[in-house]
Amino acid sequence: MPKETPAPPFRVAIADWTRDRDPVQAVRRRVFIEEQGVPEALEHDVDDARHLHVLARDADGAPIGTARLTRDRRIGRMAVLPAWRGRGVADALMEVLLHEARARRLPDLLLHAQIDASGLYARHGFLPEGERFEEAGIVHQAMRRVLDGAQAIDTQAAGVAIATAVARHARRGLWLYSRDLDPGLFDAPDVLAALRRLATRRGDVAIRILVQDPEAAQRAHAPLLALAQRLPSVFAFRSPEDPVDRSCPSAFLVNDTGGYYFRPLGHRFDGEAELDGGGRSRQLLEQIRPVWERARPCTELRALGL
Repeated sequence: MPKETPAPPFRVAIADWTRDRDPVQAVRRRVFIEEQGVPEALEHDVDDARHLHVLARDADGAPIGTARLTRDRRIGRMAVLPAWRGRGVADALMEVLLHEARARRLPDLLLHAQIDASGLYARHGFLPEGERFEEAGIVHQAMRRVLDGAQAIDTQAAGVAIATAVARHARRGLWLYSRDLDPGLFDAPDVLAALRRLATRRGDVAIRILVQDPEAAQRAHAPLLALAQRLPSVFAFRSPEDPVDRSCPSAFLVNDTGGYYFRPLGHRFDGEAELDGGGRSRQLLEQIRPVWERARPCTELRALGL
């Protein structure tokens, strides 16, 4: 019989402010006021009772993390006790908030992320918008996630964030169609880390990459090639030879769970993306599969000596 996945050593639930006010504020005090030095007057919010709060508790019922969703569609006050960081608590809090936002049919969600935590939000589909700024003495980045339909991508930072998210949300399969592995995108550390994480997952994982100009990627010593060389059973490269295929100007990244990042012009970061775009992702897969079948295997990319 298959082994059961052990339950996480914590649980997350919607908080009742009247009942759970003290544990929520205890976590926030420990993280924001005591650890980060946020002034107490800035941490407290007279509108807290009007907002939706989520609370994580350990197996003994002790509070370990919290976050909230305001009436103006903003996620904030994300706080996890130090001993519980890196153990999935923040991700679990985010999943509950996203579920509640969808249930309320909210069109999008906004947040101000501390720079050190921006990666957490990026892997849940939040994309950076505008310049960084200081809030309560801490550098922040405004981020946004569209919940209904495609989100426009118009900067390199947003492209890196969504490529990271699409790769992280893949279950077993990922398709990449590019001219030369896109310097500035697929050599970004966060994207490479997400691809490495997928490629080293247990089970049958396949990452298929169609590259129009493998020689250009080879000359540039693209870091993705070095990663693929170390994991040749997972990564497969092909190059289109049909003139029609080679003239395709677009580029895209598609996973097997409905996520995609499509760029009409492959040499630009501008495009559209969704993490839950089942129909559009299937359309892109139907487009790429016949191209893959008639493309030639790039055996020259399997042993570069990098």
